[in-house]
Amino acid sequence: MSNPTEGRPGAYVFGCAGPELLADEAEFFADAKPFGFILFARNCVSPDQVAKLTRDLRACIGRPDAAVLIDEEGGRVQRLRPPQWRDTPAAARFGELAAVDAEKAATACRLNARLIADDLTPIGINVDCLPCLDLFHAPGSPAIGSRSFSHDPELVALLGRAQVDGLRSGGVLPIMKHMPGHGRALVDSHYELPQLDIDLDSLRRSDFHPFRALADLPMGMTAHIVVKAIDPVWPATQSPDVIRALIRGEIGFSGILFSDDIGMHALSGGFAERTERALQAGCDLVLHCSGTMDEMREVARVGSRISERAWTQWLSARSGLAGARGEGEVFDRAAALASLAEFLDETAAG
Repeated sequence: MSNPTEGRPGAYVFGCAGPELLADEAEFFADAKPFGFILFARNCVSPDQVAKLTRDLRACIGRPDAAVLIDEEGGRVQRLRPPQWRDTPAAARFGELAAVDAEKAATACRLNARLIADDLTPIGINVDCLPCLDLFHAPGSPAIGSRSFSHDPELVALLGRAQVDGLRSGGVLPIMKHMPGHGRALVDSHYELPQLDIDLDSLRRSDFHPFRALADLPMGMTAHIVVKAIDPVWPATQSPDVIRALIRGEIGFSGILFSDDIGMHALSGGFAERTERALQAGCDLVLHCSGTMDEMREVARVGSRISERAWTQWLSARSGLAGARGEGEVFDRAAALASLAEFLDETAAG
């Protein structure tokens, strides 16, 4: 009997340049054998086009069930845009509803995530980088804002769990982000490195809570943020101390750990160095999003294979989706849209 962990792919996820897979990309991916791929707005023109792209990406690495990721959150982080796809509410909208009626907000959030899954599965996307469990803090991180459900850790945990349930029931796996919490950052990690200078007890009472509450999830993502109380030099993504003491320790997350995009300006050094530091620190997978070929070659040159533990966890998470979907379920999209609109209209009227 063959070992399912044999032939493990590379410990990296790559983007591609545009809406079609180019010949040099296909050749490179076939050789590099990435764990999977991530799509952005530049890759998404129409449902038929995205479905072909995801088929082509999987075909070039010979894995028809490979991970294809997307950041489809709603609000300002939507890769699937109108008019081809619906305009999805931001997380903060459900937080507003939760302040009035937490149970209704959870139901609405679950419905919305089920609708997101209904957009993703027909076009071949099986992983969404959700839920965003960062707390909202005033003045707040410019990278987070309305992407956060709330400043209330309990509400964030409640709505995050509802979002996970909605995605999974539609056949999409979640990645919670950004551990150990990005909400207090005063600068955007896309452009510079945030420094979090706050005591651990405060973080334990607030920012860590939603991640602890959802620590059973199979996949999570790091934040490019320095937690000075643990490591005053290296961001969480590249800090063995933060990953060991906070993400694996305080938070208790034991699943597959993705880095945030290593192309962000919060990180320094070449792409080989960024990759090596993230993997050595304890990330299971490095996320590289730009589709820039020279950078991807650097990542693949130094990247290892995904660990046997993480690969086994991926296989288990993927097979577990079958149980999350209702047996013979027929999803009524029109009814779901009507119900969601009713929930949100009630809050607007209030």
